[in-house]
Amino acid sequence: MAEEQRILVTGSAGFIGHHLMQELRQTDHTVVGLDVLNSYYDPELKYARLEAQGFHREQIQPEVIAANYSFPNHSFIQLDLTNGKSLHDLFEKYRFDVVVNLAAQAGVRYSIDNPQAYIDSNLTGFLNLLECCRSFSVKHLLFASSSSVYGHCRQVPFKVGQCTDYPVSLYAATKKANEVLAYSYAHLYRIPTTGLRFFTVYGPWGRPDMAYYSFAKAITEDQPIQVFNNGDMQRDFTYVEDVVNCLAKLLRLPPETTFPGAPFKLYNIGNNKPAHLLELIAVLERQLGKKAVLQLEPMQPGDVYTTYADVRELEKKINYKPATTLETGLAHFVKWFKQYHYAPEVGVPEP
Repeated sequence: MAEEQRILVTGSAGFIGHHLMQELRQTDHTVVGLDVLNSYYDPELKYARLEAQGFHREQIQPEVIAANYSFPNHSFIQLDLTNGKSLHDLFEKYRFDVVVNLAAQAGVRYSIDNPQAYIDSNLTGFLNLLECCRSFSVKHLLFASSSSVYGHCRQVPFKVGQCTDYPVSLYAATKKANEVLAYSYAHLYRIPTTGLRFFTVYGPWGRPDMAYYSFAKAITEDQPIQVFNNGDMQRDFTYVEDVVNCLAKLLRLPPETTFPGAPFKLYNIGNNKPAHLLELIAVLERQLGKKAVLQLEPMQPGDVYTTYADVRELEKKINYKPATTLETGLAHFVKWFKQYHYAPEVGVPEP
């Protein structure tokens, strides 16, 4: 992708989307960010991300394209992917070469009580996006899947070729459905498509519903933190900049017809080094200079004991080597977290 391209990034006011938009500043590509700006978590954080990207808040209105005051080749539109007509109009206007779909209703636990939100965003919205990619002959579609698709797989590390037919949450089921839908469109319409199974991404500008973030807030404010399965869980914590560096490389590499019958490829994007949940808490305690008050709880419905990414396919493709330790990544997060929540007059640090 050396030549200038037109790129759509959905979920651009979200966590990973924000960091990808910042990374794309370094290019000459025409980039459009899209986000619905819903209230699953505090929209103020989403607006703050957009302001950090260079957008004035007063310009952001539903279905209106906002110009970027710092990067003229970047723009933003507040748009719901379930609105197929408006999405089609956006594609007709820009004729995107590359689409990066990071928009989704996130959260395993939220899906238990709010299933319709996942059907609307993760299935209907994704289908609308696939239809637009088909209608306008997109050259490369990349989409966010999740390590959640592995469900109760006991063979670790998780390999892309493993069976993922038994999701243990509706969220995971919608992500598995995304993979199946994307493959069918790649097969039928020859849309080069790359699926990305993210493993517990963390870092500055993160999502408040993620454990590391909610733990940091509770520790800082002397509140107890709920630790499920009595703390006996492991996660393959992956620093957001490692993820975005990977995305920036994969953008330029649409798959050929290597997967059975289609230009389609799936990758795990993880740290390839799981950490115990209690280790995460210990690192946060050191970074924050305070002890956590633990409230031990049994395993929650929809949760899994461990996640662990086999990343050899990614190593072969782009020489992927995650470089950020948990200690270093959480130090970057805590610096941002303190300034964003408790010293906003100082200004929010860049990641």
